[in-house]
Amino acid sequence: MITHIADIVTVWLDDAGTPTRLVWRGDRYQVTDIPTPREDLVMGLMHPPRVDGWRFQGTRDDGQSLIFDVRLNRDRQEWELLAVYD
Repeated sequence: MITHIADIVTVWLDDAGTPTRLVWRGDRYQVTDIPTPREDLVMGLMHPPRVDGWRFQGTRDDGQSLIFDVRLNRDRQEWELLAVYD
C-alpha cells in the first residue's frame, strides 16, 4: 500500500551524501538497502543537480521495514517525506 505523506523527517547522510537513517514520528529507521535517487527529480537534465530526493528501505529495531520517498526542501533546509510503501 502507498501512503502519501507531507511530514517533515530527520535524515542522516554519510560522507557521500547518501541516506543512512531516518526518524519519522518518533521511530528510527536504519537504511537497509542501497538508496536510489528519485528519478523524477533528475530525468531529462543534461547536467543533473545534486541529488535532493531518495527512495530507500528503512528498518526499525523491531524488524518492521518500509520504503520511503524523501526530498530535501532547500529553501527550508528540511527533509520532506513524500510517500511510504509497506
